Amino acid sequence: MLSEQIAALKRYDSATIFNAVALKLGLPNLDYTDHTIRCLMPDMGLVAGFAVTAEVTTNDEDSTALEWIDYYDYLGSQQGPLIAVFQDLDTNPGRGACVGDGMARVHKRLGVIGFIAEGTVRDLTGIRHVGLPVWAWGTVPGHGVFNMNRFGAPVTAGRLRIHSGDLLLADSDGVVRIPTEHVDDVLRLAEEVRTREAEIFDFYESETFSLEKMRARQQQY
Repeated sequence: MLSEQIAALKRYDSATIFNAVALKLGLPNLDYTDHTIRCLMPDMGLVAGFAVTAEVTTNDEDSTALEWIDYYDYLGSQQGPLIAVFQDLDTNPGRGACVGDGMARVHKRLGVIGFIAEGTVRDLTGIRHVGLPVWAWGTVPGHGVFNMNRFGAPVTAGRLRIHSGDLLLADSDGVVRIPTEHVDDVLRLAEEVRTREAEIFDFYESETFSLEKMRARQQQY
């Protein structure tokens, strides 16, 4: 994946990219997160990059506990830009935060540009200071025993199954997946979507708008 393609994707919002993917692959298409994954820092804009996945528990003392340094080694070996994706598999998921400002600093240093959590986060002000936008269920102030269970395996966030290496774009609406083999087509179609929508919106706002003309326009497509 060329950096130019990543930069080009960032010219569009997630809804436009979804529409482009749907034009390419057809509907139904559920390659996007649901309403539970909230953009907690909408003012920081969108991110586009490759997923790196991990499963964690935030309170279960008897859960699998891998060495965090091994996860960080894995993180540092992946192609960037990176979007970290955590799934909290605790028996009470989200009760404890799975991302904080210290973790944000390490991830940022290792090439992560955004964080998606199927769970909660804390230290939101500190994370904002680091400059790492976050998508999650929400916030809590604490956590218990925090274990890394597994990394590099598929995880689920907002009902979207995500694999390490998946190309994601995230903004204030949520997260959408882009098939890497079709990026050039998606970019072309995204521009077509934007152009067509601009024409339609101009018509809706024009003094010549009428339902009869709207019906005639729809019959052209």
